[in-house]
Amino acid sequence: MLQDAIMAPVLSDGSDCPADVLIVEDDPIIAIDFEDRLLGFGVTKVRTVGSVAQALKAIAARAPDFALLDVELIREKSFAIAERLAALDIPFVFVTGYGAETSIPAQFAARPRLQKPCSSDALEAALQMRGA
Repeated sequence: MLQDAIMAPVLSDGSDCPADVLIVEDDPIIAIDFEDRLLGFGVTKVRTVGSVAQALKAIAARAPDFALLDVELIREKSFAIAERLAALDIPFVFVTGYGAETSIPAQFAARPRLQKPCSSDALEAALQMRGA
Protein backbone atom coordinates (compact mmCIF):
# COMPACT_ATOMS: atom_id res chain seq x y z
CA MET A 1 0.00 0.00 0.00
CA LEU A 2 1.36 3.40 -0.99
CA GLN A 3 1.12 5.91 1.83
CA ASP A 4 0.47 9.45 0.72
CA ALA A 5 2.42 10.73 -2.23
CA ILE A 6 6.10 10.68 -3.03
CA MET A 7 8.36 13.53 -4.02
CA ALA A 8 8.81 13.27 -7.78
CA PRO A 9 12.37 13.31 -9.02
CA VAL A 10 13.56 15.87 -11.53
CA LEU A 11 13.74 14.05 -14.83
CA SER A 12 16.02 14.93 -17.71
CA ASP A 13 13.94 13.29 -20.44
CA GLY A 14 10.54 14.72 -19.54
CA SER A 15 8.98 11.31 -18.78
CA ASP A 16 7.00 10.44 -15.67
CA CYS A 17 9.65 7.95 -14.49
CA PRO A 18 12.99 8.64 -12.86
CA ALA A 19 15.98 7.92 -15.10
CA ASP A 20 18.07 6.14 -12.43
CA VAL A 21 16.57 4.00 -9.65
CA LEU A 22 18.49 2.33 -6.85
CA ILE A 23 16.94 -0.88 -5.50
CA VAL A 24 18.15 -1.98 -2.07
CA GLU A 25 16.90 -5.55 -1.72
CA ASP A 26 18.63 -8.64 -0.30
CA ASP A 27 16.42 -11.18 -2.07
CA PRO A 28 17.65 -11.57 -5.68
CA ILE A 29 14.30 -12.85 -6.97
CA ILE A 30 12.46 -9.82 -5.60
CA ALA A 31 15.19 -7.47 -6.87
CA ILE A 32 14.94 -8.93 -10.39
CA ASP A 33 11.15 -8.58 -10.30
CA PHE A 34 11.40 -4.91 -9.28
CA GLU A 35 14.08 -4.26 -11.91
CA ASP A 36 12.01 -5.83 -14.71
CA ARG A 37 8.92 -3.86 -13.76
CA LEU A 38 10.83 -0.57 -13.40
CA LEU A 39 12.42 -0.98 -16.82
CA GLY A 40 8.96 -1.75 -18.21
CA PHE A 41 7.69 1.55 -16.82
CA GLY A 42 10.41 3.45 -18.70
CA VAL A 43 13.16 3.76 -16.09
CA THR A 44 16.39 3.80 -18.08
CA LYS A 45 18.90 2.72 -15.41
CA VAL A 46 18.32 0.38 -12.48
CA ARG A 47 21.04 -0.46 -9.97
CA THR A 48 20.53 -3.19 -7.37
CA VAL A 49 22.46 -3.68 -4.14
CA GLY A 50 21.83 -5.97 -1.19
CA SER A 51 23.39 -4.23 1.82
CA VAL A 52 23.69 -0.89 3.56
CA ALA A 53 27.40 -0.61 2.72
CA GLN A 54 26.81 -1.36 -0.97
CA ALA A 55 23.95 1.15 -1.11
CA LEU A 56 25.95 3.95 0.51
CA LYS A 57 28.82 3.27 -1.89
CA ALA A 58 26.44 3.32 -4.89
CA ILE A 59 24.90 6.62 -3.73
CA ALA A 60 28.35 8.16 -3.25
CA ALA A 61 29.41 7.03 -6.72
CA ARG A 62 26.28 8.45 -8.39
CA ALA A 63 23.18 9.69 -6.61
CA PRO A 64 20.01 8.02 -7.93
CA ASP A 65 16.86 9.88 -8.89
CA PHE A 66 14.76 7.57 -6.72
CA ALA A 67 15.24 4.53 -4.46
CA LEU A 68 13.31 1.50 -3.24
CA LEU A 69 14.52 0.44 0.21
CA ASP A 70 13.77 -2.98 1.65
CA VAL A 71 13.46 -2.26 5.38
CA GLU A 72 14.75 -5.62 6.63
CA LEU A 73 18.02 -6.60 4.98
CA ILE A 74 20.10 -9.57 6.11
CA ARG A 75 21.24 -8.70 9.66
CA GLU A 76 20.62 -4.96 9.16
CA LYS A 77 17.96 -2.36 8.42
CA SER A 78 18.04 0.25 5.68
CA PHE A 79 17.60 3.34 7.84
CA ALA A 80 21.18 4.59 7.36
CA ILE A 81 20.48 4.60 3.63
CA ALA A 82 17.22 6.49 4.22
CA GLU A 83 19.12 9.09 6.25
CA ARG A 84 21.62 9.60 3.43
CA LEU A 85 18.90 9.85 0.77
CA ALA A 86 16.90 12.31 2.88
CA ALA A 87 20.02 14.45 3.40
CA LEU A 88 20.49 14.55 -0.38
CA ASP A 89 16.77 15.24 -0.95
CA ILE A 90 16.39 12.07 -3.02
CA PRO A 91 12.89 10.57 -2.92
CA PHE A 92 12.53 7.00 -1.74
CA VAL A 93 9.96 4.44 -0.69
CA PHE A 94 10.31 1.80 2.00
CA VAL A 95 9.38 -1.70 0.84
CA THR A 96 8.53 -4.31 3.44
CA GLY A 97 7.04 -7.75 3.65
CA TYR A 98 6.27 -7.36 7.34
CA GLY A 99 3.33 -4.96 7.21
CA ALA A 100 2.37 -2.24 9.64
CA GLU A 101 4.17 -3.93 12.53
CA THR A 102 7.53 -3.03 10.95
CA SER A 103 9.11 -0.45 13.21
CA ILE A 104 10.08 2.67 11.30
CA PRO A 105 11.97 5.43 13.15
CA ALA A 106 9.87 8.51 13.90
CA GLN A 107 11.82 10.66 11.44
CA PHE A 108 10.65 8.39 8.61
CA ALA A 109 7.15 7.53 9.86
CA ALA A 110 5.51 9.74 7.21
CA ARG A 111 7.54 8.25 4.36
CA PRO A 112 5.61 6.12 1.90
CA ARG A 113 5.73 2.33 2.11
CA LEU A 114 4.94 -0.44 -0.30
CA GLN A 115 3.85 -3.81 1.06
CA LYS A 116 5.57 -6.83 -0.53
CA PRO A 117 4.38 -8.24 -2.75
CA CYS A 118 3.23 -4.98 -4.30
CA SER A 119 1.17 -4.58 -7.42
CA SER A 120 2.64 -3.04 -10.54
CA ASP A 121 0.10 -0.23 -10.22
CA ALA A 122 1.32 0.63 -6.70
CA LEU A 123 4.95 0.49 -7.80
CA GLU A 124 4.29 2.71 -10.80
CA ALA A 125 2.34 5.17 -8.63
CA ALA A 126 5.34 5.35 -6.28
CA LEU A 127 7.48 6.50 -9.20
CA GLN A 128 5.04 9.13 -10.43
CA MET A 129 3.62 10.73 -7.29
CA ARG A 130 4.91 13.60 -5.16
CA GLY A 131 5.17 13.72 -1.40
CA ALA A 132 7.16 14.40 1.73
